[in-house]
Amino acid sequence: MYINLGQNIKAFYTTIDDGNMAYYTTDDKQSVDNNRTKIALKYDISLDRLKYMNQVHGNHIQVVDTLSPSMILECDGIITNETNLPLMVQVADCIGIMFYDGVIGVIGIAHAGRNGTFLDISSQMVAKMVDTFGSNPKDIKVNLSPSIQKCCYEVDAKMAEFVKSNFGSEFVNGRLIDLQGINKMQLIKRGIKEENITISKICTKCSNEPYFSYRNDSGCGRFAGVIVNS
Repeated sequence: MYINLGQNIKAFYTTIDDGNMAYYTTDDKQSVDNNRTKIALKYDISLDRLKYMNQVHGNHIQVVDTLSPSMILECDGIITNETNLPLMVQVADCIGIMFYDGVIGVIGIAHAGRNGTFLDISSQMVAKMVDTFGSNPKDIKVNLSPSIQKCCYEVDAKMAEFVKSNFGSEFVNGRLIDLQGINKMQLIKRGIKEENITISKICTKCSNEPYFSYRNDSGCGRFAGVIVNS
């Protein structure tokens, strides 16, 4: 599924039909290699330049370039100003977040699960783009991937109370919490225009759309979000 973030940007999310994109979910490395090769051909990206993360549900963000290793360790956000350098996030219920500053040509991608959201990773991504490359938040477009939505993201009562106390009652409905809404609030507070934020309405748990869901199957693979500035 292609995402329209602007000129010269290729951005997309894979589906179950494209297969598992994450090595850490399987012992069959070859199958992941094959799946990644297929999407590289399908979407015309350079697989040997692909950068992805050993995601740890934190908020560490790293600037990457051609010389960076393919897998960035202990990381949940990567940013670059280089062209033809695809950045990938791997998710199955968590939110993949794409960033694009079309004025200066900076892109980024982040993994925002519950912990990453609580640690403000989306806002920290914007801050990194500003501090490292001089981005103006008003120029940055952001897209939130298909993910588990407030219709299905049920947590225990203690966690629901934590969200209510720290982020606001509008993000809690009983024991259901709204991670997309929290990320949107954080982005707007950081200076992103509301009209520059798009959020997929696809819930990976209940929509029956072809996306992996950890809540539905803890042994599932991961679909990918990929962004590259051409």
